[in-house]
This record gives sequence, C-alpha cells and structure tokens, in this order.
Amino acid sequence: MNLFKLISDLEQADPEFLDRVNPRRRVFKYLGNAGQKVTAAAVPAVLASFFSRAYGQTTTLPDPVQKVLTLALQLEYLEFHFYNTALGIQGLIPGTETPGVTTIRNDEAGHIRALRDVLGTNAPSYLVTDFDYSGGGGTGTGPMASALTPNGPGNTNGALFFAAGQAFSDVGQRAYKGGAPTLNTASTKDILEAALNIHSVEARHNSHFRSVRRAIVANTPGSAMAPAVAPFDNAPKSWINLIDNGGPTAPNGSKPASAVYGPGRTTDFPADSNTSQAGINLTTLNSAYTAAAVSEAFDEPLDPATVQAIALNFTSVAGKAKGLFQQTF
Repeated sequence: MNLFKLISDLEQADPEFLDRVNPRRRVFKYLGNAGQKVTAAAVPAVLASFFSRAYGQTTTLPDPVQKVLTLALQLEYLEFHFYNTALGIQGLIPGTETPGVTTIRNDEAGHIRALRDVLGTNAPSYLVTDFDYSGGGGTGTGPMASALTPNGPGNTNGALFFAAGQAFSDVGQRAYKGGAPTLNTASTKDILEAALNIHSVEARHNSHFRSVRRAIVANTPGSAMAPAVAPFDNAPKSWINLIDNGGPTAPNGSKPASAVYGPGRTTDFPADSNTSQAGINLTTLNSAYTAAAVSEAFDEPLDPATVQAIALNFTSVAGKAKGLFQQTF
C-alpha cells in the first residue's frame, strides 16, 4: 500500500485534512523519518490514528449521520463510475477536455476513500453495473442513453456526457448542503467541515462542466470564454440561474434533470429559483435585485429523500437489489 499516495488522496477530498491532523503538518516530517518502517500490517493503525484526530470518529456513528454519509458515498460512486467509464471510451471526450475529466474522476475517487474511512465497516461499495446512466431506472433505454456513445444522438463532442456530468454534480452540490444540518452536532462538527469541503469541490466540478458545455455550443472545445446563452439549458452560465430552464435537454426533447433544480419535499428546501431569504423576498429591496440575480447569489440545499428519488432514475436493477438509494429518511 502506498501510504503517501493515500494521504495525498485524502487531502484532495478534504484540503484541510492535514491541518486538522496537525496544524503544523508535522505528519509529513514524521512519515519522512519513519515512513519506510511502516509495514503494510501497521498502516490501518496509522490511518486510524489520523482519522481519530482528524474527524473525532466514534465506534458507531449516529444513525442519521450514517445515513447522510451513506447517501453521499452512493452519489460519489455514481459519479466516479460515470467519469471513469467515459475516460475509457475512445472518441467520447474531446482531447482538450480529457485532463479536466480525469481530475474530476480522481476527485470522486478521493471522496469515496474519505467517506468509506469515516463510515468504517458500514460503508457499502458499488460496481459500475449498479447504475443505469441512461436515466431509465434500470431499463437502459432512458433519455440519456447516448451519453456514453461517441457522436450518438445529441452527443457530438460529448455534449450529452457533459450535460449529465453537470446534472450529477449539481445534485451532489445541493445534496451535501441538504445533509449539513444532520451533520451539525457536537460530535460530528469535523465531519460536517469535511463534507462541506467536498461540497465546494462539487461546485467547482459543475462550474467546469458548464464552461465546457458553453464551449461546445460555440464550437470552441477547450475554451473557457464561450458566452452563456439564454435559456441556459444547452449553453449555461457557470452557476445555476433560477431553475436553469429545467436543466439539460435530452435528444428526445425531455428535461430528465429538471428535479435537480426544483423544490424538495418540504418548504425548508425551495427550488433554486428561490428569492426569499430569512423570510424576506430580496427582490423587493432594490429594483436591481432581479429574481435571476438573487437566485444566482444563493446555493439552495436539497433534502435526502428528493436526492434519492432523482438518483434512482440512474440505478440499475442490480443496484436496486443491493438497496442502492433506498434508505428511509
């Protein structure tokens, strides 16, 4: 086992990991002196010590916390397998975009490792066959069926692949924020901080996917300067605008990701078009505060039950048999 690589992966998933372990980062000095003496058998004990200091993990996580982290882990598997599969398909991703997708794939792998270590023996794992990336809920014939087909319907230059990536990272971003109140307890503050660090990484991912989608529409793959074009479903801004016109449009004309931008199951989880904060409609305070501008200024959370309902559309029969995205919240 490459201990240095694992620590590097952990820091990718949680940039403050080493600061949390030791503010002066003496851990690298320790490993530099003794790392060669750390045997494979000793590695689990070393990592257990790191996580004990980094996250204050107890033997058993509170049930609500375990469920929120398990949902996050399942979403990370969904994204990792999607990007990893795409990188292995010749002609799907333009060469200019391969490094970016590779980085995003590696980020998701780091998130998986970090979440699995926090969950411990309760952490499930999932195979690529547990997911249905067509959005057909196990049929394999959903509206995004060509997202992994080079130059398939609606997928020239990977347009549909990047549209799906945007939707996945957008829901992941809202899901992490939606789970934050559950993680906001005296014993899980460090886990909350780590989860919100991952939330910020997901936000960078969806911003990247949006930039790529604009460039594809402008026929300039690799450019980050292509303009957003209203109504933003095919050439979006780098952030969510109102409900993003229902999200990316599939080849059949449907908008399979519309729920990603809509409301949750209670009034605590409004749609991304929300303009009220702390009970005040901000558009009434100043004529310059348009609904679009206000909605863009806030990142709305999404409740776990709604996140699961969205994700089940991308779950295969095998995945459902394993209980993937079927927890009760």
